[in-house]
Amino acid sequence: MPNITIKPIGSRISQWGEGPIWWKDKLVYVDIEGHALIELDPDSGDETVFAIGERIGTVVPRASGGYLCAGDSGIYTFDPATRQKKLLADPEAGKRPDNRFNDGKCDPEGRFWAGTISLVKKTGDANLYCYDTDGQLHLKLPRVTNSNGLCWNAAAHTMYYIDTPTRRIQAFDYDRQSGRIVEAGLIVDTEAAGYDSSPDGMTIDAEDKLWVAFCHGGCVVRFDPKTGEKMQQIDIPAVETTACAFGGKNLDRLFVTTGIKAGADEPEAGKVFVIDGLDVHGVAASPYQG
Repeated sequence: MPNITIKPIGSRISQWGEGPIWWKDKLVYVDIEGHALIELDPDSGDETVFAIGERIGTVVPRASGGYLCAGDSGIYTFDPATRQKKLLADPEAGKRPDNRFNDGKCDPEGRFWAGTISLVKKTGDANLYCYDTDGQLHLKLPRVTNSNGLCWNAAAHTMYYIDTPTRRIQAFDYDRQSGRIVEAGLIVDTEAAGYDSSPDGMTIDAEDKLWVAFCHGGCVVRFDPKTGEKMQQIDIPAVETTACAFGGKNLDRLFVTTGIKAGADEPEAGKVFVIDGLDVHGVAASPYQG
């Protein structure tokens, strides 16, 4: 068995850390309720914090430089050098005032997929969108409630997806050239499998196995998407475990973001945790290519 270690890194305590992604030797993530984008050097612990001025649900790097983000105001670019934002799309403005953008990632072709969340938990009132490399926004999956984890397999023919309140991890047939998705089936019904918490952020490793953070569950679980079998569970000392991403020089360190649960005695909640010794490697993040 590998010698697994779990430790908090950095000094920031986020209200609700989310959306970690490894890019250019740093972990980039967001504090949704703290209205911040953070760049973290895990070796030194140094952090650069950018005030965004709104709830920010997710961030991805742009191949041309800077970041693409999504949050309260829609989808926008953010230039860390000037700290300026530029709005690109806001499909639910004036239509769903209780929604904001939540989790998102880029697919293997560099399209940005991001979904919304109903902050009042109105079932089916949110959506999953794709912001294409040509600047066009497409509705990909309507009638979701809390759009969350996304990832693609190495062959780029399957997209995995979580709408958190359903407590299901789903798979969609994915066409890399067009970005078209067709629902292919259920991977895991986590409620039926006995989990009393909710699947949240998700990543995939080099063996095409899924790693899912369980909000309200204080753990990250590795699943085999072919069988739905739980392969491994890592417990985190923060019940609000929100998302995970592989990083480090060899992409063999698993970084986990967390949030603060009101009233819980968890002194390290809100920090980023790093798990070493898993003997598993991740895959490199895809930047936005537009």
